[in-house]
Amino acid sequence: MKTTLALLMTGTLLSTPALAEELAVVGSWSNLPLYQDFETPFWTEGLSDLTGGALTAQLTSFDQMGIAGADVYRMLGDGVFDVGATVADYTVGDAPELEGLDVPLVASDAAAALAMVQAARPMVEDIMRERFSAQVLGIAPYPPQMVFCRGEVTSLDDLAGKKVRGSGRMTTMFLEALGAEGINIAFSEVPGSLERGVIDCAVTGAGSGFSAGWWEVSDHLLTLPLGGWDPVVIAMNADRFDGLSEDNRTALLSAVAEGLEAPAWEAAQGGLDNDLACLTGSDACEGGSSASMTVIEASEDDTARARQILTDEVLPDWAERAGGDWATRWNETVGQTVGLTIAE
Repeated sequence: MKTTLALLMTGTLLSTPALAEELAVVGSWSNLPLYQDFETPFWTEGLSDLTGGALTAQLTSFDQMGIAGADVYRMLGDGVFDVGATVADYTVGDAPELEGLDVPLVASDAAAALAMVQAARPMVEDIMRERFSAQVLGIAPYPPQMVFCRGEVTSLDDLAGKKVRGSGRMTTMFLEALGAEGINIAFSEVPGSLERGVIDCAVTGAGSGFSAGWWEVSDHLLTLPLGGWDPVVIAMNADRFDGLSEDNRTALLSAVAEGLEAPAWEAAQGGLDNDLACLTGSDACEGGSSASMTVIEASEDDTARARQILTDEVLPDWAERAGGDWATRWNETVGQTVGLTIAE
């Protein structure tokens, strides 16, 4: 009898899968496509599928939690949750060197933006470990950050004297170099601020502006990517990551790369084209749109002037604020990829 019972128990144990490790995940803005179309399906189903059931997740977003995007990595490092995702530019008050991930004006399409992110990733991994005790799992894109204006604009010159909400320190400095007044306003407050005339223009991604209804309170869109592509860094508390088994660490990194990063980047260019179609009310807009914004393409003079400001003022200012050898590392990685050098 004892032998039979032992054999039955052994068979039961062998046939029962090991318990999955569940991760508490805080994603990016809940109302935007990155969260809805990529983060949600990955964390709720894809993670388990791609890791053979070894890892699962419970997902919410930082806005649903009622916390600021700038607090995500700080709370992640403190172990409040296991995985956090937010726009890197939101956290540069804590880590100014992280601005080097999202340089404005240098990536005009998704392929160029991805190349820039891949070049910067080793640097970003070191920054996240040192500043936030976090392990980078992946980096995903928002659409390029463009300028929505209430009132006519035809070139960069027309931004002079206007009050413009930026999307990061580099972008704000660039706007001020153009003669605009950089205004710090939360994303959710922009539509009301445009409508009341508190600001004249605001910078955000084409898709973000469409989803948030900015086209209802603005009429001109300058497509020069003044705010870069606003990458979202997906990271895990370092102690929690290091405490996983080697197999689970490998499986997690592979799953994020395959199930979240790759699909988001693959959709980025098509998403941008669709966002512009929706903002202008084109028939090409999936789902249709009643928006009717006027799109202003940057001239060669605008582009040349913007690059000059970037190299003469914006990047040197960042290098000084970041300190250390970050400018050198940027030059050797991102700089080589985009064809720019910060004078040291």
